[in-house]
Amino acid sequence: MGVSIRVQTGDFSLEREWTALRERASGNCGAIVAFAGLVRDNARAGERTDTLFLEHYPGMTEASIEQIVEQAQARWPLDEVVIVHRVGELRPADQIVLVLAASAHRAAAFAGCEFLMDHLKTQAVFWKKEMRGSAAAWVRATADDGDRAAGWMRQGSPD
Repeated sequence: MGVSIRVQTGDFSLEREWTALRERASGNCGAIVAFAGLVRDNARAGERTDTLFLEHYPGMTEASIEQIVEQAQARWPLDEVVIVHRVGELRPADQIVLVLAASAHRAAAFAGCEFLMDHLKTQAVFWKKEMRGSAAAWVRATADDGDRAAGWMRQGSPD
């Protein structure tokens, strides 16, 4: 079982990450599911977002992500997990997060990837600030984000 968690300022290559995971998993897994998140250009207030700035606390952030991965691996037979999350200043359309989940079975890979992303939004230790012109606003997880994460506890998958 392999786990790779990286928090970084630089961009990532979905192709390189996918290829490396596929080589590590060799013939053991039957599915790799990928999620790549992008920075949106619309703020929650309906105004255009110029930049999104993410802060983290090194060590604490990675530990919070490790706990999320452990929860997912306790639920599904995930052979490999890769999570890359960017921090620093990002612009609309920039890649912000990558989640790869590999398993012998596609259902486990799909569910594991979705669970990981839902919980990254609500449990990972990041601070996000949207910049709109001269205004700035700290971003919190939405009620929908919380409901999706809580849905895994109620029925094993989000509603």
